[in-house]
Amino acid sequence: MSRILTVQQRSHGASVVLTVDGEVDMASAPVLSSALEQAQRDHPPLVVVDMSKVEFFGSAGMSVLIAASDAQPQALRVVPSYAVRRPIEVAALDQLLELFDTVEDALEGSPPIS
Repeated sequence: MSRILTVQQRSHGASVVLTVDGEVDMASAPVLSSALEQAQRDHPPLVVVDMSKVEFFGSAGMSVLIAASDAQPQALRVVPSYAVRRPIEVAALDQLLELFDTVEDALEGSPPIS
């Protein structure tokens, strides 16, 4: 059974930070998708998706991040846990998505994880 996925949204100046906790799988991916759509609705200059507490990240979650990146390519930054980073790297999506070590780095525009 999947651990419940929670997504909390907060503002940081004109930017939006989504804090994601739990497991992102086929059943919970629509929750993440809905939260990202809402966060991007007003076209903020930056949306940071803090996934540092995500324990499982399936292909459905990758599809959600790709769609969000397509909607605002220069405005989406991801702070991954190891469980999120590994599948992104294996699928070579780290070439598409900007990954950061911390929310602070993502907000400040520090260089992405290499």
